Amino acid sequence: MMIDIETRNRRLSALREEALKRIVVFDGAGGTMVQAYKLTEEGFRGERFKDHGRDLRGNNDILALSKPNVIRAIYDGFLEAGADVIETNTFNATSISQADYGTEDLVHEINRASAELARAAADDWTAKTPDKPRYVVGSMGPTNRTASLSPDVNNPGFRNVTFDELKDAYAEQARGLLEGGCDILCVETIFDTLNAKAALFGVAELGDELGFEIPVMISGTITDLSGRNLSGQTMEAFWHSIAHVKPFAVGVNCSFGARDLRPALADIARLADTLVIAFPNAGLPNEMGEYDETPEETAAFVAEWARDGLVNIVGGCCGTTPAHIKAIAEAVEGIASRKIPDADHAMHLAGLEPFTAVA
Repeated sequence: MMIDIETRNRRLSALREEALKRIVVFDGAGGTMVQAYKLTEEGFRGERFKDHGRDLRGNNDILALSKPNVIRAIYDGFLEAGADVIETNTFNATSISQADYGTEDLVHEINRASAELARAAADDWTAKTPDKPRYVVGSMGPTNRTASLSPDVNNPGFRNVTFDELKDAYAEQARGLLEGGCDILCVETIFDTLNAKAALFGVAELGDELGFEIPVMISGTITDLSGRNLSGQTMEAFWHSIAHVKPFAVGVNCSFGARDLRPALADIARLADTLVIAFPNAGLPNEMGEYDETPEETAAFVAEWARDGLVNIVGGCCGTTPAHIKAIAEAVEGIASRKIPDADHAMHLAGLEPFTAVA
């Protein structure tokens, strides 16, 4: 495993400096862009998987192997739109999620290939615009299992995944992403905090094995307007549950769109003694599952967050295209980045609600 730690650390330091000076821009929704290609089953299979025994349509992650030109074009589209950072097309690239397609044995290859494509795109664009270096983040989605909740309403004690299974699956994914050239990993769209803790533990164990600390971003998602995730935690409790890993950045993504994500974001921005990231959906989907919020509308909400000092890094989630990212980049240009508050050093505990011990 060859990872240039010195180069990666230099890029990470530069990214942090940028995010403290100005608002850094993430990319948008890779899945939305894949859907725009309207690939058939044969399109997802390509030549390599033409005889695969299971349907592959909808397995966006496999395209790094079967249609790398599509994934590279998506990366290039967001970089051209003004993104400083692109995420790998690996949201479902764990053995747990890939088992649905019978491709769980390809997880390492998928992650490494997707990261290599993103690294090449970022490096090419950095060469074109040396005054605007580009960075690569490894996307690690929540999987299709939940460690905290039962999938069987008649058996609340049942779980269809264990903590160790999640931990090992995330570590396998992380290894491929790092080998492919990611600067940092992002455990994202977290609906179950226990899943996230398994991911973070798996990444930490991998770091111990490799002999260096692996930097992470952490981004949760809320599932109702009370501001809680699916496992029931408020955003403040969520932060206290994961703050010990000292993430490079923490924040929120997906959810209901920028309009309704603001209260959760404000909680994180008030508390986190690190960079804050937010990448919302383009509003809520319509009856056909499409997103109607225009680039200008999304950008206006994100710019409001920026003017109010809530964010250091912004981007887009479901429904956001290069046009959305271009509009967001233009809307936040020249707005000062969020000031990181000092840690209060109190003892914070968290269940579903936060608890702070007072001396």
